[in-house]
Amino acid sequence: MTQAKDHHIEIFYSKDDEGWIAEIPELKFCSAFGKTPQAALAEVLVAKEVWLEAAKSNRKEIPKPLARAKRAI
Repeated sequence: MTQAKDHHIEIFYSKDDEGWIAEIPELKFCSAFGKTPQAALAEVLVAKEVWLEAAKSNRKEIPKPLARAKRAI
């Protein structure tokens, strides 16, 4: 997970994909794959930058990070 001031990152193992998935639920469709949790995290951080750049260039709204309490299940 990233710092509280930033978007939440979830990392989990996918048996179907035989690897780790990292996703940022607040940024629709922003996810990445890696053979290790660290690799998935590194890839999703790259995907996040690309997602944010695309949103800015297309003048799309960028969701604000949710408070930690709102993310709890």
